[in-house]
Amino acid sequence: MKLLSLITALTAPLMITAQEVELADRLMENGKIYVVVVVIGIIVMGLYSFLFYLDNKLKKLEKEINAK
Repeated sequence: MKLLSLITALTAPLMITAQEVELADRLMENGKIYVVVVVIGIIVMGLYSFLFYLDNKLKKLEKEINAK
């Protein structure tokens, strides 16, 4: 049982990599890869802006705590 699990664990990344290339090729042929890139970019920008917002709020709270 452990041998089967080990073989599966070692070969699973190879199967996943092979499937990703096919998907990427289809997206590039249809021109939809740009949509995927834009959506990922929007998500990353949203996360960065949220982290910036949280950082500013934490700075304000730290100043209030230190002022007391």
